[in-house]
Amino acid sequence: MRHSLRPHPDSRCDAVRAVQVEIVRRPGNVLRLDYVASGRIADLLVPADAEPVRADKLWEHTVFEVFVRRPGEPGYVEFNFSPSGAWAAYRFTSQRRGMSNLAEFSEMPMTLDLGRSSLSLGVTLKLGMLPDFADGGPWSIGISTIIEESSGRKSYWALAHPQGKADFHHPDSFALDLPPVDAT
Repeated sequence: MRHSLRPHPDSRCDAVRAVQVEIVRRPGNVLRLDYVASGRIADLLVPADAEPVRADKLWEHTVFEVFVRRPGEPGYVEFNFSPSGAWAAYRFTSQRRGMSNLAEFSEMPMTLDLGRSSLSLGVTLKLGMLPDFADGGPWSIGISTIIEESSGRKSYWALAHPQGKADFHHPDSFALDLPPVDAT
């Protein structure tokens, strides 16, 4: 399924005209995400290539994110993917509370394609190795992206935005429900 992200009403972005993400849930509780930001990519501050290591505070610059929870549950996981290759994986017990690193993930293979008019990033998450997601039940998903322009201005893109300031952790941001996938 391809979905378009919307910029938050209070943020403006002159460089990017669209952000889309292809979301596929595969057998084995695997989630495949392919993000594409389209526009004048040269006008973005894209983090320089780095070692593909776990890092914090990736949301301070251009980053692609996904939030996953079981419907009706307060806890969730968050993944951040930087165009630099750096990544982060966290567990929360409830909205912005009880944050800890997801130790089950020790690496995060990503693909990146940086062109003149698009920035694409792809990643496959084996969520089935997390106890919360191993049984194959439904998932609620929040998809977001932070775009930083050369001027330093940031825009906040998501499937859905709650009222008020941009808040990707808000329950209203988990706007996509993914049913279980038949393994046959």
